[in-house]
Amino acid sequence: MRLKRFVGVIALCAACAVAAAPPAVAQRGGVITSIVVQGNSRVELETIRSYIALREGQPYDPEAADRSLKALFGTGLFSDVVLQQDGSRLVVKVVENPIINRVAFEGNKKLDDDQLKQEIQTKPRTVFTQAKVQSDVSRLVEVYRRAGKFNARIEPKVIKLDQNRVDLVFEIDEGATTGIRRITFVGNEHFSDGTLREKIRTTESAWYRLFTSDDRYDPDRLNYDKELLRKFYLSEGYADFRVVSAVAELAPDRDGFYVTFTIAEGDRYKFGKIDVTTRFEGLDVEAAKALVTTREGDWYDADQVEKTITAIAEAVGTLGYAFVDVRPNIRRNKDSLTIDVDYDIQEGPRVYVERINITGNTRTLDKVIRREFRLGEGDAFNTAKLRRSQQRLQNLGFFEKVDVSNQPGSAADKTIIEVNVVEQSTGEISIGAGYSTSSGILGDISVRERNLLGRGQDLRVGLSLGTKSTQIDLGFTEPYFLDRNVSAGFDLFRITRDNQKTSSYDESTLGFALRAGWSISENTRQSVKYTLRRDVIKNVGDNASPLIKAQEGKTWTSEIGTVVAWDTRDNRLNPTKGWVLRYALDIGGLGGTEHYVRNRLEGQWYYEIFSEVVFSLSAQGGVVQPINDDLKIANRYFLGGDNFRGFRTGGVGPHSGGDALGGKYYYVGTAELSFPIGLPRELGILGKAFVDAGSLWGAEEKDPSVQDSSALRVSAGVGLQWVSPFGPIRIDYGIPIQKEKFDKTERFRFSFGTRL
Repeated sequence: MRLKRFVGVIALCAACAVAAAPPAVAQRGGVITSIVVQGNSRVELETIRSYIALREGQPYDPEAADRSLKALFGTGLFSDVVLQQDGSRLVVKVVENPIINRVAFEGNKKLDDDQLKQEIQTKPRTVFTQAKVQSDVSRLVEVYRRAGKFNARIEPKVIKLDQNRVDLVFEIDEGATTGIRRITFVGNEHFSDGTLREKIRTTESAWYRLFTSDDRYDPDRLNYDKELLRKFYLSEGYADFRVVSAVAELAPDRDGFYVTFTIAEGDRYKFGKIDVTTRFEGLDVEAAKALVTTREGDWYDADQVEKTITAIAEAVGTLGYAFVDVRPNIRRNKDSLTIDVDYDIQEGPRVYVERINITGNTRTLDKVIRREFRLGEGDAFNTAKLRRSQQRLQNLGFFEKVDVSNQPGSAADKTIIEVNVVEQSTGEISIGAGYSTSSGILGDISVRERNLLGRGQDLRVGLSLGTKSTQIDLGFTEPYFLDRNVSAGFDLFRITRDNQKTSSYDESTLGFALRAGWSISENTRQSVKYTLRRDVIKNVGDNASPLIKAQEGKTWTSEIGTVVAWDTRDNRLNPTKGWVLRYALDIGGLGGTEHYVRNRLEGQWYYEIFSEVVFSLSAQGGVVQPINDDLKIANRYFLGGDNFRGFRTGGVGPHSGGDALGGKYYYVGTAELSFPIGLPRELGILGKAFVDAGSLWGAEEKDPSVQDSSALRVSAGVGLQWVSPFGPIRIDYGIPIQKEKFDKTERFRFSFGTRL
């Protein structure tokens, strides 16, 4: 009996083993007789076979089958792949990913479709994959966060079409803008939170910050703020300063960020011993010392050290030393809290510029960027010239961001300059309205393109209509005429002015000008201009002076002029330091009816007494002399109004019967203090206190009715200036302190949005 049971168990096990055995092809060493592909309609059969590691006539290999499966999925062409064995056949079943027919966005207001399309990888007529779509969603969320929309929600929707096509729609809920609720500083002992907030780019959200994005959280901007804080403290003498951390925490209601900077100020240092040494034979060390702006006993300022390095490197470079390396050897004395600086002028490594690579410019031509470089391919590499090149590119105003760096070249003595730019809009359409005391109510519309066709050309068409003046003008400038460092351009203009209140007449001017300019040095520029214009004096009032009535009629002026300017200001719109000197010479008489020589000299000096408190001195004067003819009123000088506050336009100088006649000689000087008035810095509102002094005299007419005097006039006053998003606004209240009886005064002066 036991024997029968034992035999039965053996038989049952054998039967189970036979039933569980796999087909013959699955056994290692089984031969594949054919490979069949099923499910493909768009992808070629041979394309699929090229990714399969198994071949007909070869034994089946599970590892090769696994590699084939991964390779087919890795193409991104298929949403599903199955490898099956049917006897000796290998069957490959695929499900193709659909083709994207259209990509659309719904619900987006903050960012337009073109901006979003540039950020995603998914494009029409490409293969749809879930992985790519999810990656695009993550990228779009990041883009919205950088725009201050941390509550943005993006949902991709797939609309199936025939022929295995789909429409992809990104449904966007932008949510509210997430601003900066509060910025605080921890560890600052010598500077208040308010002072430090003014030194960084990020700002707290406020109702008046309608035209800026600086009040939105941006991690890149936060890193930039850390660098701004470091530069500020180093310029104030805190050489040990460091930013411990910069943290942005999202509020529980997700409606704002709390930004906290933790800093360590350290001790404040002064300059100790200052010296200049050199390894160049024949180089005058004393001349190099004259370029040093840092002085022993002054508070340490890293900015001044950098400026001294640049000045010495540029000066030595102009003497024929191509490879200059100025190294500031800095020694910190902890006991005396001083920093010794030794400017060591030595020969730098002999490195030449192998190549200049430019990226990021999709519109601006390469040559527009290259011509701003102070270095060329094959030149000796110079760090100061590289910094100057970057500054010139930034000054163009064509780019939102300019990064210039150098990388090792193909040899030890070669370097490659890498230039990466981010372009910004250079087209402007301006429509505005305003009022000024001299021009009345104004309407203004202008169209301007500062980078026409990516060539760096400037084209402007403008129209200003006012109750007292009208101007139509067209201007074009080619900054590099014939690919030379010479700018050339032309202007067409028509101007009408109502001078009834000033001199009892109306004036109209029609003409054109041709101009050219070139750089003499980095800070010096000269320009020449030819102007042909027709001036018409008309609508002379019945009660006008006989001398004004004698001016009625038409004159033609053919004038050639030149201007030489030296400008070292740090900023041309709101300078805080530097000089500008300008001399102009105009000669009328190369044809036309008017013959004269006019000279004009002007200068300004700016000095920052304290942070944002700027003192300036300016002076100008001119002489115009007729040649054989009378000097018509259109070519004389007038003083008052914007150029002499406290007096009406044309209110200073020769008069006859209450009408301003203009003069041949004038001068005016101004001392002005510009200062903040306690409002947030980004509002751009500054207070002004000024004193104007000058005179205008030299009436052309020799008549008993003419009142003329070269006596000094003086006025003083205060004002406000606001560079608003709608245009400059200026309010001045000037009180004449010294004047003549026939001068016309005007204490209050207001201007808004006018370019005239």
